[in-house]
Amino acid sequence: MALVSFSAGVRADGPSPVPPVAGAAGQAMYERLKSLAGTWRGTVEWSGARTGSGTMTARYYLTGNGTALVEDLETDGTIAMTSVYHLDGSDLRLTHFCGAGNQPRLKASVIDPPAGHVRFAFVDITNLKTPEWGHVSAVELRLDGAQKMTLTFTFVGRGRESYERIELTRATDHG
Repeated sequence: MALVSFSAGVRADGPSPVPPVAGAAGQAMYERLKSLAGTWRGTVEWSGARTGSGTMTARYYLTGNGTALVEDLETDGTIAMTSVYHLDGSDLRLTHFCGAGNQPRLKASVIDPPAGHVRFAFVDITNLKTPEWGHVSAVELRLDGAQKMTLTFTFVGRGRESYERIELTRATDHG
């Protein structure tokens, strides 16, 4: 494990350089993500090393005077995990507060604002108990117009991958 001196974060699997993407694309995608504010409902399905399915509610809201978008993902009325999307200079970033008790930090590696697609790659992580402990290693978000989206988390633990695919539709009851 290597320590990241400025943040005391730990890389789970050694250096993971994330290729740079154009700064204007990061800003444009963040502006698009801000439009997610509100309540969304849908389904979740696990595949890979973990399987299962259920329902999910997502709540998005802005904080920090509009500089960060918070995503709370709920199952059975309990917030299971939270992600915060924000810009760091021209880089689009995501910090995920995982139900596993760790906090992976990711950076956009693919951004296509017109298509509503962004993929985040792992940078580093805090509170990882061991390198084998489960954690999110990638996140992908695909917007389908203003009313539908798909969110996919790649979860790695003990050398095995699982995928949590969340299909959401904007709620009309605002609750």
